[in-house]
Amino acid sequence: MVRDRAGAAARLGVGPPDTIPFALQPAEDLPMPATIEIEHPALLKPQPFPDFSDWSEPERNGSREITFREALREAMANAMREDERVFLLGEEVAQYNGAYKVSQGMLDEFGPKRIIDTPISENGFAGMAIAAAMSGLRPIVEFMSWSFSLVAADQILNNAPKMLYMSGGQWGCPIVFRGNDGAGGQLGSTHSWCVEGLYSNVPGVKIVIPSNGLDAKGLLRTSIADPDPVFFLESERMLGDTMHVPEEDYFIPFGKARVAREGDACTIVSFGRPVNFCLEAAETLAKDGVEVEVLDMRTIRPLDIDAIVNSVKKTNRVVIVDQCWPFASVASEVVTQIVENAFDWLDHQPVRVNTADVPTPYAKNLEAEYLPNANRIVEAVKGVVA
Repeated sequence: MVRDRAGAAARLGVGPPDTIPFALQPAEDLPMPATIEIEHPALLKPQPFPDFSDWSEPERNGSREITFREALREAMANAMREDERVFLLGEEVAQYNGAYKVSQGMLDEFGPKRIIDTPISENGFAGMAIAAAMSGLRPIVEFMSWSFSLVAADQILNNAPKMLYMSGGQWGCPIVFRGNDGAGGQLGSTHSWCVEGLYSNVPGVKIVIPSNGLDAKGLLRTSIADPDPVFFLESERMLGDTMHVPEEDYFIPFGKARVAREGDACTIVSFGRPVNFCLEAAETLAKDGVEVEVLDMRTIRPLDIDAIVNSVKKTNRVVIVDQCWPFASVASEVVTQIVENAFDWLDHQPVRVNTADVPTPYAKNLEAEYLPNANRIVEAVKGVVA
């Protein structure tokens, strides 16, 4: 600390003592910053979290078919009608109705203070949203692509997940980051990141990867209500998929896998878009008399390892299908946990089906082969059950 203010000023040529910059003044001489009181009725409301003690799966059979993007929109709109602290921000979410039309019509209903267009500056608007969450609001941040979230790595990996811990529990960071993850269809290597393998290593975040619109709606409602940072990973290739989605509001708990198909020959574990490849492979295998069990994990942080172990105890074989690169992937962690918890039940070593260990190709045919497609899954299962 500089004590000889006049001497310092003379040496630096900054003028007499009364004009010395703040950086050179003793701390006791600096003016105290004004205390900012944030007062808003919404901030005084309780922040309830769903009670899942008697939870049951939402009805999957019905005639109300909507798209994946419409299911996401319903979840966000329901949350915003229920809680005025919830708002959406991101590139083109307002005036353009969303780059992928997920937020279509929401600006008209909720207005520009809650549906906010941002500049193309992921690090800027991610940091702003984290500050809003720390102040008591409930932001939903839309990344046009999770590939662009790398620009905001310091905010989303080094700040948001650590606030609760570093503040000694004084404040958390209830925020949802959502957007398209993985290959979107000939977008090239830099716009086709599967970030879950990288981001799931960070404690303090929850990672949700739905494989269908029904789960997406319930999981997004839970994400918005959750008191911790949630990374919600969608797929551009699934936004137009249609299926029955209940009209009523509902929640799906984290860490609760779904048995997408029952079988006894082999367990296939997956999450996100590749679950659909697994179901396609299961149909092919069934024609040869091989009935596999497909587990849709829905979340990987937390991971429902109990569901995996219970299935492996029945089938004694397991294939993990993961759209990340193979080295240090989510599949690698799943294999490790299976070996730690169910080694004696295995009749064959666990097998992984990942994307190829190369940058994502641009060519359509190469991209299809690069992904963990149904043909590769079929071959992996045949190798395990042979």
